[in-house]
Amino acid sequence: MVAVGIDLGTTYTCVAVWRHGNVEVIANEEGNRTTPSYVAFTRSQRLIGEPAKNQAPSNPWNTVFAAKRLIGRRYDDIGVQLDLRHWPFAVVNDNGKPKIEVEFKGEKKSFAPEEISAMLLFRMKQVAEAYLGTKVDDAVVTVPAYFNDSQRQATRTAGAIAGLNILRIINEPTAAALAYGIDRTFKADKNILIYDLGGGTFDVTVLSIGEGSVYEVKATAGNTRLGGEDFDNRLVAYFAEDFRKKYGEDISKNAKALRRLKASSERAKRFLTSASEATVEIESLYNGIDYYGRVSRAMFEELCSDLFRDTFTPVGEALTDARMRREDIHEIILVGGSTRIPKIQSMLLEYFHRPLTTSINPDEAVAYGAAIQAAILSGEHHEKIQDLLLVDVVPLSLGVETARGVMFKVIEKNTAIPCRQTKDLTTLEDNQRAMTIEIFEGERSLTKDNNLLGSFDLKNIPPAPRGVPKIDVTFDVDANGILSVSAQDRSTGNIEGVTISNEHRLNQQEITKMMADAERFKEEDRENKCRLEARNQLETYVYNTKQTIHENRDKLTEEEKNFMENECQDAIVWLDGNIDNSKEEFEGKMTELMRRWSKILSKFYNLLNRVKRQRGDSYQQGEISEQDRATIEELEQGLVHELELALNNPSSSYEG
Repeated sequence: MVAVGIDLGTTYTCVAVWRHGNVEVIANEEGNRTTPSYVAFTRSQRLIGEPAKNQAPSNPWNTVFAAKRLIGRRYDDIGVQLDLRHWPFAVVNDNGKPKIEVEFKGEKKSFAPEEISAMLLFRMKQVAEAYLGTKVDDAVVTVPAYFNDSQRQATRTAGAIAGLNILRIINEPTAAALAYGIDRTFKADKNILIYDLGGGTFDVTVLSIGEGSVYEVKATAGNTRLGGEDFDNRLVAYFAEDFRKKYGEDISKNAKALRRLKASSERAKRFLTSASEATVEIESLYNGIDYYGRVSRAMFEELCSDLFRDTFTPVGEALTDARMRREDIHEIILVGGSTRIPKIQSMLLEYFHRPLTTSINPDEAVAYGAAIQAAILSGEHHEKIQDLLLVDVVPLSLGVETARGVMFKVIEKNTAIPCRQTKDLTTLEDNQRAMTIEIFEGERSLTKDNNLLGSFDLKNIPPAPRGVPKIDVTFDVDANGILSVSAQDRSTGNIEGVTISNEHRLNQQEITKMMADAERFKEEDRENKCRLEARNQLETYVYNTKQTIHENRDKLTEEEKNFMENECQDAIVWLDGNIDNSKEEFEGKMTELMRRWSKILSKFYNLLNRVKRQRGDSYQQGEISEQDRATIEELEQGLVHELELALNNPSSSYEG
């Protein structure tokens, strides 16, 4: 059984596999080891990854990115509302759930964030299967350490829609620690701080790696909506204001201009990693105006200074929760592409006075670690990983609401998982026959300030004075960090349901529908591939015929030459004007052209056959002229190859 590790990132997604005692990060068809987390919808097809990102400036309204920032959230979440200001695509409110609305094949379509994430996971599944040459069904998928229960459940749902069996959901910083420690031997406990700043999320994790490869997470903290996307948005705002000052034009409402500016701003940000200044040049950015902008590294650092500082609040929280001081940290591991920013590295050096570990690729470290965990869970017994033990923690405290809306914590933040805790509750009223148990996560003292996960009712409690009945409430967090809750009346043994019914979580009917839609998309993708192959075959035939006619003009009459040149040009115009035609239409056009052109092209074909029949010994004896020999070679290399290819194609009905 082959299991892969997938880092489902906000801006880039990466897949890796354990093979022959090492981790191999798998490159996609374009040769890149990371794939943009973009999904685009056009008039004729769905695009994922590189092709989707490349066409984003011309199709911003239907190109979806950063869907990870929506997954498992409610539409009225303040973070979602802030992100909406920067996205060109529409996000609508569907009974409290955010849905992404695009135009696909001339129709309005809405997709849940889980569906978009599933498309990316399925793409990684395809990339892995093409590389390994075998079917891939199992995967370990990573999430930010500070993802809540709903976001983890939504990620698991995305895996199911993609046709993957999610062996485990693990935290991104923990996966990076596995990548860091796999080839190292530790003779004493070492305290590691993972600083994970990616495209859309930020995590900091403190863990101890002990003798015998025991990875024990001590504390975790973070911000699930802080990352490189926010730095890009600051640059976009800066350049948009610069454009307004120079030309008196406001581009803030023009999605196409902003998308082009965003792509250039991202490139400028990357350039500033190694240069002191970057420029942005965009032809006809808005109303035909060419834009040239410049930003220095110092200006970029000033624009994002508050965001950089914001990352150190979770650092302090994680150290406090781990009961450690800065001096207790032995190494700082940088994970995520945004950690390449020089200012962030200098701030970390100043804060810890410790060297920063950059020996592992920050873009690939998480997928690398996920592949190690996948190998362990799939039964791999290699000596490097056979004794490895991973102990993760609960990122947020979990509890229930008691009298006057107080948060009663059942499982404290940073408790090692898997874990199980039972606390007893009682009734608040005399002769109370039922109890509603509401489940929350968060660190605030009042439940109104925390996140409601769900609720259920315990019924048929025997009548008794308030405070007498004893109800055992059990919280169970599995190895994926996913929670289930049960309540039992001690006097009767009556147990009520353990399912948390988050109102903003997808129900089984919705999940089933999305899985069916995903299967339909797979079929459409296969059909689209066949359609493009048919179009490419037709295009190749037309252009090779045009080239052959051009090179053999002297062998045609003037009438034949003009006829074929006009025919080829008309065929090229037809191709340009019928990009989205079906496979059958392209094949029909191919058959039509072959029938129309057969009389003239058969001249070349018959010439070759005639000479080939005479070729035999006379070819070696020099009885064929140099001119005829050159003609034969030209025909063999050009037209005949295409004609024979078409003649051997069972889908065509060539005549003549």
